[in-house]
Amino acid sequence: MSTDIAPHPAPAVTGSATGPGGRRPRLARMAGRAPARPTPAAAAHNVSAATAALLALVAIGAALHEPVLIPPLAASAALVHCAPALPLAQPRSVVVGHLLGAAAGYAVALAANGSAWAAALAAGATLALTTLARTPHSPACATAVVIVLQEPAPSRFVPLLFGSTVLLVLTAYAASRVRRAAPKYPAYWW
Repeated sequence: MSTDIAPHPAPAVTGSATGPGGRRPRLARMAGRAPARPTPAAAAHNVSAATAALLALVAIGAALHEPVLIPPLAASAALVHCAPALPLAQPRSVVVGHLLGAAAGYAVALAANGSAWAAALAAGATLALTTLARTPHSPACATAVVIVLQEPAPSRFVPLLFGSTVLLVLTAYAASRVRRAAPKYPAYWW
């Protein structure tokens, strides 16, 4: 367990606060399931590291005169920096998930026009592929949608996508080593 999470006191259960049969009311049960609030230092570290990684993608894009930062990568940055222990945030899921999303997006775009219907189908296909490959990464579904709706040239887009996902993983790895109390990323590489 990380020391980056502020203690979350358990809700007090008193005789008057319980319902029939000694159970807590439904709202009290649901309120007790929220994750603990991160410490201010942990929140500042996570947010600044994710923002720095996204700014690096923008800088690379500016240098290449190519849009490198796409919305799914912002979601991936949030996962790897703010929830580093989740299976969705592990390097295998981030890199392979986005590549599977790109493959599904290009396949659907080739078979169907760039409509919202086709984009939804590409997202569903990505979800199926990432599930079967044991690389769950929800932002990869959005990558497939971007490809169907924007139709970027694969020879430029796929290498930039691959490089961007590797950069996100490496920045999360580095950021987790900068702050001593931060949870170590990744939980597993492959």
